[in-house]
Amino acid sequence: MSETANHQAPILDTVERAAATPDEPQPYAELGLKADEYDRIRELLGRRPTAAELAMYSVMWSEHCSYKSSKVHLRKFGDATTEEMKKHLLVGMGENAGVVDIGDGWAVTFKVESHNHPSFVEPYQGAATGVGGIVRDIISMGARPVAVMDQLRFGAVDHPDTARVVHGVVAGVGGYGNSLGLPNIGGELVFDSSYQGNPLVNALCLGVLRHEDIHLANASGVGNKVVLFGARTGGDGIGGASILASETFEDGVPAKRPSVQVGDPFMEKVLIECCLELYKAGVVEGIQDLGAAGISCATSELASNGEGGMHVWLDDVLLRDPTLNAGEILMSESQERMMAVVTPEKLDEFLAITSKWDVESSVVGEVNDSGRLTIDHHGQRIVDVDPRTVAHEGPVYDRPYARPQWQDALNRDSVSTAEGRINYARPSTGDELRATAMRLLGSPNLASPAWVTNQYDRFVQGNTALAQPDDSGVIRVDESTGLGVALATDANGRYAKLDPRTGAQLALAEAYRNVATVGARPLAVTDCLNFGTPEHPATMWQLVEAIEGLAEACKELGVPVTGGNVSLYNTTGDPDESDSSIHPTPVVGVLGVLDDVRAAIPMGWSEAGLAVMLLGRTRGELDGSAWADVVHGQLGGVPPIVDFDAERSLAELLQAARSAGVVAGAHDLSEGGLSQGLFEAALRHGYGVTVNLDAIRERDGINQFEALFSESTARVLVAVPSEKVAAFTSLAENHGVPAAVIGTTTSREDATVNVAGSFEVPLAEARELFEGTLPKLFG
Repeated sequence: MSETANHQAPILDTVERAAATPDEPQPYAELGLKADEYDRIRELLGRRPTAAELAMYSVMWSEHCSYKSSKVHLRKFGDATTEEMKKHLLVGMGENAGVVDIGDGWAVTFKVESHNHPSFVEPYQGAATGVGGIVRDIISMGARPVAVMDQLRFGAVDHPDTARVVHGVVAGVGGYGNSLGLPNIGGELVFDSSYQGNPLVNALCLGVLRHEDIHLANASGVGNKVVLFGARTGGDGIGGASILASETFEDGVPAKRPSVQVGDPFMEKVLIECCLELYKAGVVEGIQDLGAAGISCATSELASNGEGGMHVWLDDVLLRDPTLNAGEILMSESQERMMAVVTPEKLDEFLAITSKWDVESSVVGEVNDSGRLTIDHHGQRIVDVDPRTVAHEGPVYDRPYARPQWQDALNRDSVSTAEGRINYARPSTGDELRATAMRLLGSPNLASPAWVTNQYDRFVQGNTALAQPDDSGVIRVDESTGLGVALATDANGRYAKLDPRTGAQLALAEAYRNVATVGARPLAVTDCLNFGTPEHPATMWQLVEAIEGLAEACKELGVPVTGGNVSLYNTTGDPDESDSSIHPTPVVGVLGVLDDVRAAIPMGWSEAGLAVMLLGRTRGELDGSAWADVVHGQLGGVPPIVDFDAERSLAELLQAARSAGVVAGAHDLSEGGLSQGLFEAALRHGYGVTVNLDAIRERDGINQFEALFSESTARVLVAVPSEKVAAFTSLAENHGVPAAVIGTTTSREDATVNVAGSFEVPLAEARELFEGTLPKLFG
């Protein structure tokens, strides 16, 4: 599409002109379309597409928007969802976010999405607009956003580019979320060289609403008006995430690096309040946020989800840049914009409310019964398509996949084989065990993330009951009853590299366990699947294995997937090499419900004289562990066993213990094992602990090293008042959960972590190491 000079009327590539010039060359490849995809568009239209249509199809058929490589496999989540699992679901997969019934007429909506590629190109704005985008998904469901979480993965801490990305991303997440007044209640922070050129910035938002307030994205009702409101449309983010996240970018292809979106959190804050008043007034029939693919997405999805068609006049879109051509207007991913469907009789009231909030709005279209999406610009028809072919009937690939040739060698390189014991020396003396524990405690992935989380407001709005470093973020929903929810997200890319199926299940198991550790009942799942290039069979095998494993695990634990995101093309270098892509990273978020957040189980212990009990069994599982990584720089073998029955029983025990009031604190065990768990629980409130591991060593047939550093699953530390140990033990027996008293909490004065027969560490020394690592690296 081009415009003539000297401010003459533009020469548009109209539908009529496209039909008359079938052989005119078009830059489909530069827009990310394959030759066969372009041919299919021509077949669907019965002619070549106009430039505007080409722009629409290119962004809507991108990997980021269409899920064309993963859609055939994502259906397995639905297949795995039983009727029993659906009983708490008010809205499932396929909408902007899932909605879960938590009782008393209350519902919550939550979802996690990625903004990975933009965050490498421009870390601050990439991360900030990632937060803004997921918040708008929650707004569009009719909910008030009440909390956010972030799952961050960066390259090696000693790489010269890591600090640039870390500082920008953390500032972007905090700057946008803090400005919106949303508490950041949890997340993840991981450093690994596999993420060097492909950092992962996943963001989750939680919203609260009443059942009757649910809104969906569809355009129905002939004669209803289509209103675009919020920020004006500009040139920032043209193609943005939809193209950045849908292709492997090589040197020499600058045209495929679109500008990253620019966010304005204060505009979004006003937009939130404006939307909530519009909902309360009952003047919205359907609504869609504008994120990836901008107006192309909003118009085509609303029309496709509706019962008729839609006509749009592009001239009435409010622009920041009047030089934008039609394709650029359609593709722009400018932030803080929403599109609503409004009945004619309620239009004046709708516009009055947007005006009250100083939110610009314009009527840009009308719902009709044509079954088509048509768009005019300067009085000429530039788009005439079936909206379903744009939004929902794009290409679907069943790409070839195969277990990579290097996988067997990776799995053979175990630290637990006879040869491994020689190659990967294990500590045995007390001094060696102490040195190992301290080395893990001060390593970047296990050290305190407070340098990051202290840049976020965790308690704004006054409804945060628990937040990092607690095992789950807990938010009060109903002030009168204390009803609330717990949220946790987890992923271990090292485990997933060893076995993608088991790695995805371990991610779910850990998030499920974290939610249960605060006493909540797990209800639902969201996920963000971060993988490499889908056009390579090894990566597709990882993706398929992870999806199938996660679907199976969700069915086993009875928690349905409500929605999520897939981020592909996180690859740098030769895809045939085992280290060319990020570690496969299926991030899993679990939401649970608490009938009263005031009774949530806090992390660690906050008084002396409590019995410390270890729940679950410990096996000598060290492959993929923090010990193997930090001490030996090794990744090989097979990940820990997933025991769904044990995880379910453990969760039920913790819920029962909370209800019975027999537990004073808890902390799940994962990376770094029991050693790390003891230090984190003691450091939480500054009370020491003395433990003796002889009983569990004898019971489980392990040595002192394995007892301290194994990463066996379905294990939790609990602190129990001495007079309630018998009651707790009885509960544990009734739930079939192994439980053993391993120690006692001690006073804050001269507090230590004392492992009898092995070592003792003053908490002051441990705190200096634990809290000093990240500030020394990035402060």
